[in-house]
Amino acid sequence: MREIIFDTETTGLYPDSGDRIIEIGAIELVNRFPTGEMFHEYIHPGDREIHPDAERIHGISLEKLKGKPSFEEILPKFQDFFSEGTLIAHNAKFDVGFFDAELARLKQSPIDTTRVVDTLAIARRKFPGARNSLDALCDRFGISRASRTLHGALLDSELLADVYIELTGGRQVGMSLEIATDAEPDSQNLAEDTATAGRQRPHPLPQRLTEVEISAHDALIKTLGDKAIWSKYSS
Repeated sequence: MREIIFDTETTGLYPDSGDRIIEIGAIELVNRFPTGEMFHEYIHPGDREIHPDAERIHGISLEKLKGKPSFEEILPKFQDFFSEGTLIAHNAKFDVGFFDAELARLKQSPIDTTRVVDTLAIARRKFPGARNSLDALCDRFGISRASRTLHGALLDSELLADVYIELTGGRQVGMSLEIATDAEPDSQNLAEDTATAGRQRPHPLPQRLTEVEISAHDALIKTLGDKAIWSKYSS
């Protein structure tokens, strides 16, 4: 199973208003393990300025992008790397929106959204009400981000790969004695499936309630009447 963990950096927040991609980073996983194959390009945004707020986040200036290729120039390599497999990003709608805008300028087909998995959506289902930024998830799973002083597409992809593995049950989920096939997962249901995946305890936790507490609970249930739904679960 091939999966591509990816991230982008951009001139701003609004592709429909002309903001452009200036960096793409992606790494390849096969059967949930990095293969060492990666995609990384800095891209010149043409005549589009980089918004100061965006530059403060990623540290990429127009000066640093002098001599870098346009999106059109890197398109063949982009299409080759991203053409097969499940695409995984954090807040994927943002990144895919920028991909689609760049592809539309070149009269290319948009990204097939059935191939896309959003780790932010998985995290929100798994940890409702909690902070689910990439930084917060790294902290929650004990993933070091010591080298992340600024956002960077390739570094963030590497961090996200570790977060994705943890979100979907850890390395053991991908370990199997069966022969791997070329069949791709149903991406439409992958986020739901992976959100519920997890490690199983080898032995159940010991009972924490005392006999006195159990008896008091049973006595309370009996006062609710025979038709009370809780009576079905009373010991």
